[in-house]
Amino acid sequence: MTAPFLFADELDVKGKRVLLRLDLNVPLQDGKVSEDTRIKRILPGLKDMLAAGASVIILTHFGRPKGKMMPEFSVQPIADCLAKLIGKQVAIEADVIGAGGKVAAAGLQSGQILMMENLRFFPGEEANDTDFAAALAALGDIYVGDAFSCTHRAHASVEALPKMMKAAAGRALGAELTALESALANPKRPVAALVGGAKVSTKLNVLNNLVTKVDGLILGGGMANTFLLAKGFSVGASLAEPDMVDIASAIIQRAEESNCKLILPDDALVAGEFKAGAVHRIATIDTIEDDDMILDAGPKSIESAIAFLATCNTVVWNGPMGAFEIPPFDTATNAIAKAVGMRSAGGSTMSVAGGGDTLAALANAGVSDQFSYVSTAGGAFLEWLEGKTLPGVEALRIN
Repeated sequence: MTAPFLFADELDVKGKRVLLRLDLNVPLQDGKVSEDTRIKRILPGLKDMLAAGASVIILTHFGRPKGKMMPEFSVQPIADCLAKLIGKQVAIEADVIGAGGKVAAAGLQSGQILMMENLRFFPGEEANDTDFAAALAALGDIYVGDAFSCTHRAHASVEALPKMMKAAAGRALGAELTALESALANPKRPVAALVGGAKVSTKLNVLNNLVTKVDGLILGGGMANTFLLAKGFSVGASLAEPDMVDIASAIIQRAEESNCKLILPDDALVAGEFKAGAVHRIATIDTIEDDDMILDAGPKSIESAIAFLATCNTVVWNGPMGAFEIPPFDTATNAIAKAVGMRSAGGSTMSVAGGGDTLAALANAGVSDQFSYVSTAGGAFLEWLEGKTLPGVEALRIN
């Protein structure tokens, strides 16, 4: 990697109190964790740290209590879930920066875990307050950041705190940084990016950055319709942003100047309405009628996309290719995802995917475990695609 980082696995943590910043902001149902992927992902690194003789103080946020103590945002259900998964007691300390927190931290023995109460109960967290960060720093000996999904936030436990003490990147964060570096910063070419989703406006910076970094950009979803408008095609009653046509045209021009092949659908699956069982047909892009809704790419478009991807060594994916929530409008997403997954599993393609809808789409296609790396981060992954500096990553660099 080009970025100089110290990784947690390189540290001697025996007898040390490790402040471990995680993102355990997971969904709850009836007071219990309903989806535990984020928790499971950090388990290997956490287990090895404990086995190496560390005591671990977990720092996390949960929800948006906006600096106030709100019982419904307590981390208790998260601690209960972690305790079951790891087979160890996970105590909670509510007096995070007071005397209670200091006593609880000082009393930890090697191999024990303490979870501090929701950091966002304290205004200093989101304000990136140095006094709050210093109070956290006093609790431990080493900081380990293992929450890539928070690294775009300049919050006290993410940016200010690691600058105050010996700091390292955790195993999950290290894997993420390595994957992202391999995908865009130092990729094996040719590189393709697939970007889907509803709107150009939400991914304008992503598109502007990618056309200068990749060899080919495949567009799908509602945003592809806006680009079709920019090329002079009618998209009927499809989701599109007519006010973004000039911007789409500018991106098309930038792609040409950057020698980035821009791939748009040339046929589509259209229907009169978006609902299960809707009557649908395949139409070429130049035959879209006024009441047609483009809900997925058509078979020729799928074939073209897969053929181009077969020439690429690296693939970055963000956003579904169509309205994948309802069959058969998941056809393009499923077919392309399976093609990329098969090449990745066979070792001929390095593939990185991220974003909430993307995770759901890949799961729907049954290929999540075939991709080289699937990021659970949302905002941080998008900002990385935009080429932005992530404060929580920069704070972990070795100066």
